[in-house]
Amino acid sequence: MTTTTTRVALVTGGSGGIGRAVCERLAREGYTVAVHYAGNQARAQGVVDAVTALGSKTILVGGDVADEKEMAAAFDAVENEFGGIDVVVNTAGIMLLSPIAALALDDLDRMHRTNIRGTFVVSQQAARRLRRGGALINFSTSVTRLRFPTYGAYVASKAAVEGMTMVLARELRGRDITVNAVAPGPTATPLFLDGKEQAEIDNLAKAAPLERLGTPDDIAETVAFLAGPARWVNGQVLFTNGGLA
Repeated sequence: MTTTTTRVALVTGGSGGIGRAVCERLAREGYTVAVHYAGNQARAQGVVDAVTALGSKTILVGGDVADEKEMAAAFDAVENEFGGIDVVVNTAGIMLLSPIAALALDDLDRMHRTNIRGTFVVSQQAARRLRRGGALINFSTSVTRLRFPTYGAYVASKAAVEGMTMVLARELRGRDITVNAVAPGPTATPLFLDGKEQAEIDNLAKAAPLERLGTPDDIAETVAFLAGPARWVNGQVLFTNGGLA
């Protein structure tokens, strides 16, 4: 085990578009970064290599976010390697779109398992293990305000994330741990762009007053703020969307 005064962050879904940007941004801020993945180990290893190239210590951990035993093992691995955890960023999630009337209930269950149960499992581990001065950052979506058609089940899962985040912030009274959620707007990630026509992407890019899609780096900047200097921001949902909602 390495004992260090450097802040240690665990990023779930660290191999995804936003997850990778968060890992790299925190590395630039001087964090030790544990990169979590669920399925694509090779892609996650690429993030580990990028974090190492930025001069930060890192470790690769795997596991299903909805499996409490696997996530307990992932948290154990980070603590054993670095002595503790200061920041947990829970970017892991899936998005399956369909009108509510037509949605396959198996898809609803998949999103519930990853987005709700997975966030709950990771939040539970974070609540038990984060050191004083720590931060938990969950992920919602700006579509809870935008209310786009076909996003009903996804929004339902993310509204649940917001609810549990607000409650947990209050349950950790006296621990000096902040709990917040980031709610990105349309962001140019593979998850968002997949299956969309170019005209739809262009329309969404023009909708915000800044007239562009968000980037993973835009979201990572908000995460870095909540992870470090934002000690007086607690129990909040930060809508990071260029003014779209």
